[in-house]
Amino acid sequence: MTKLDPNEYIPFSEQIMNLSGQIIKKYYKKDIDFEIKEDSSPVTKADKEVERSIRALIKSTYPNHGIIGEEFEDTNIDAEYKWVIDPIDGTKSFMIRRPIFGTLLSLLHNELPILGIIDQPILGERWTGAAGYATNFNSNITETRECSCLAEAVLCTTSPNLFSDDDFIKFEDIRKKSQYVVYGGDCYSYGLLARGDVDVVIETGLKIHDFLAFRPIIEGAKGIITDWEGNPITYNSDGRVLACGDKKVHKEIIRMLNN
Repeated sequence: MTKLDPNEYIPFSEQIMNLSGQIIKKYYKKDIDFEIKEDSSPVTKADKEVERSIRALIKSTYPNHGIIGEEFEDTNIDAEYKWVIDPIDGTKSFMIRRPIFGTLLSLLHNELPILGIIDQPILGERWTGAAGYATNFNSNITETRECSCLAEAVLCTTSPNLFSDDDFIKFEDIRKKSQYVVYGGDCYSYGLLARGDVDVVIETGLKIHDFLAFRPIIEGAKGIITDWEGNPITYNSDGRVLACGDKKVHKEIIRMLNN
């Protein structure tokens, strides 16, 4: 298959996000039954309906593409192009009616994410990144902000409880040296970074559907996102993610993580 310009997939991706947003709005602020998965995280009827609908649309439009999702089995994973879906990133926030969750969608060419979207349908906020292009927030170009050092940085992470053993010790060292930390947010924190509202997001234990969409978005906003060793995010990354708006802060934190 000939490699296409990732920008050409944006209209289809926006169609997907419009569909997922309609489903989420249907369930938002309603009492929904949920199940607890093997990893102890909750899943709702909305999560499953969103992912089923996205999968069906991809399959009907790009039948040769692979699909990797959070809630159902992967299909055609050896395909040159693969879509990665997180139907509701931040299901706990969705369940308590706190609008900082989002739908994540990424498109991989082989192992590299070339397109990524964060969609928050309740607030009407959408970040779209395509490799080689500037990132858009609600159709306007958005960029990260400058930050000279960690001591001046606003740091975000979903929860300190997600760090274990040595990772927690490293996180605590970074937290103490930052200006202050904000907890919670899931995917929304990465959108805030791309919009220039925060400076650092650091996480561990993520799965590929939790983070692959962020690389085109953060890089297209002139930020940087890597694993904790400083390697670019790919399909094979280990789930320890560091995103920074300013490369100076990223270098400082990478030194701390690997000291």
